[in-house]
Amino acid sequence: MKIGRLRVHVGRFLVVWLIAAVALVLVAWAIPGIDVKTTGGAFSAALVVGLLNAVVGPVVSALRLPFTAVSMLLVTLILNALILWAAGAVLPNFDVSGFGDALLGALLLAAITTVLMMIAAVDDEDSYYYAVIRRLARKSGQQVVSDEPGLVCLEIDGLAAPILRRAMRDGNLPELARWVAEGRYRLVEWETDWSSQTGASQAGILLGSNENIPAFRWVEKAERRIVATSNTDDAAEIERLHSNGDGLLANGGASRSNIMSGDASHFILTSSRIAAEKKANPDYRAFYASTFNTTRALVLFGWEVILEWTASLRAKRRGVLPRGHRGGIYPFLRGGVCVILRDLTVYSVISDIFTGRPAVYATFAGYDEVAHHSGIERADTMEALRKLDSAFGRIARAAERAPRPYRIVVLSDHGQTQGATFKQRYGHSLDDLVRLEIEGRVEGVSGEDENRAVVGTAFDEATGQGAESGGKREKKPSVLDSEAVVLGSGNLGLVYLMREPRRLTKEEIDEAYPTLIPTLRNHPGIGVLLVRSAEHGPLALGAHGMRYLTDDRVEGDDPLAPFGPNAARHLLRTDGFTNVADIMVNSFYDPETDEGCAFEELIGFHGGMGGEQQRPFLLHPVDLPLPDEPIVGAEAVHRVLKGWRKQLQPG
Repeated sequence: MKIGRLRVHVGRFLVVWLIAAVALVLVAWAIPGIDVKTTGGAFSAALVVGLLNAVVGPVVSALRLPFTAVSMLLVTLILNALILWAAGAVLPNFDVSGFGDALLGALLLAAITTVLMMIAAVDDEDSYYYAVIRRLARKSGQQVVSDEPGLVCLEIDGLAAPILRRAMRDGNLPELARWVAEGRYRLVEWETDWSSQTGASQAGILLGSNENIPAFRWVEKAERRIVATSNTDDAAEIERLHSNGDGLLANGGASRSNIMSGDASHFILTSSRIAAEKKANPDYRAFYASTFNTTRALVLFGWEVILEWTASLRAKRRGVLPRGHRGGIYPFLRGGVCVILRDLTVYSVISDIFTGRPAVYATFAGYDEVAHHSGIERADTMEALRKLDSAFGRIARAAERAPRPYRIVVLSDHGQTQGATFKQRYGHSLDDLVRLEIEGRVEGVSGEDENRAVVGTAFDEATGQGAESGGKREKKPSVLDSEAVVLGSGNLGLVYLMREPRRLTKEEIDEAYPTLIPTLRNHPGIGVLLVRSAEHGPLALGAHGMRYLTDDRVEGDDPLAPFGPNAARHLLRTDGFTNVADIMVNSFYDPETDEGCAFEELIGFHGGMGGEQQRPFLLHPVDLPLPDEPIVGAEAVHRVLKGWRKQLQPG
């Protein structure tokens, strides 16, 4: 067995050595300042560069220096160039003219090597660097060796269960499909709350409570301020209010790339804990254990940007509809989420596994980001899924070498539904519609999407910023002088009427703004309104009927019929929130076309009710039991995951 494994490692080493030598020849052909004089020179240079890379990266990553992710990135870029330059200085048949040539050569070498390894079907997993990460974990003094299984939760942000099934069937998720085909894993759906977005879902899943989180952003009327889960101060306050100290990741767990930390002891890229981050975070060290990772990540980042530009042009040329906004900063945001954040998160999870952390929860936002702009099941969206599937395979293989056994759970926090936006369909926004019916200033806010907030959090943390130094993320407009504030959260709209510091009743709204509710409920883009009547309690209003939620009575057509059997339950719960809007607005949903419309400019959307946005999933080992009743709401998912952790770690 050991001899066979040795042969595999030796064979892989020889293939990688050959690829590196060929890549150096191509680099020398492309850059005049780099010269490979002989074939032997190429192989010698490839060997020296590889050996220096293998030694320098682990040494630098092990140093306890005040490095942030960005400073480490710059340091390793320089090191890559110095390694290439040093090889040119010591080898007789390999020359590098100057540092500039070395820096450009290092980037080009990473690009060519990555392409050649893909062509040769060589897995980019390297046992040597896994050994380095394990050694770093042992030397940290935090490694736990135990027979009790740990729990690793990998969240694919925004992926609906039906799309997961089709992706596994069609070969886009071969790793996950194999887990199911082998009988080791079971797939089950769960249903989101009315607020089907990451802030509410992660508060429920990680903390066990998402009470009073009606949307991605909302208004505290008494204080006349907007709260947004993308704002790091607000995320920290939300976690403080909802945590009981016994979240999913309490007692030694790790939070990676999340909005909420789940009471984790270890965290990076976590919005609610950004203020607690120090400038030097040892959890980045696993990624930087190989200096090649840095240049490879930058190359793949650039390639992802090019993929987005070409996919956008192709969609325009073919007349694909609906089509989202894909210009400006978005291609770079996509590259950051789909490459840089993904790789940082993968390596941090692998480090957690080698350290023996009892619980890990990591979010991968690449699919969600691409689906918002490209569509929920198009070619480049499936490509984002394929890359995540490969990353999960690496994590699973690392778990086989961990100091404790692990159970890996893959899940999503919500799905997405697709359709042309409200503004694309009707030529005006929801706040434009409200503005026509109200005299006075109407503030409309749709703001940044949650993935842009995650990238912002990553930048704040990576550069050593935080809430204490101005890293607030979403810039929120003043609503002090507004007559009304209209917020968009996917296809969920919130209309706050600011003349009173409390929620207005339907009767008060009708008296002050007699045409507002009729205009909204009769608009073809709106499916249902939630208002509270002083006489009848909470009401669900549609164009052709209403539902009295307290006594579950319907007049005319039931406006909740397209939204599933639990729709009334979701509205009733939200009606009890202290910060619920005066008028809650959900877009239409057509079950025949499987379409709705967002009040933000996103063609793949989530945030309210209707379609696959409410159908996330749990993909879990078959030996972990499920409750007998359907899993409805993020808090119910918390109870399932928390129960699994207690089963695995009874002590």
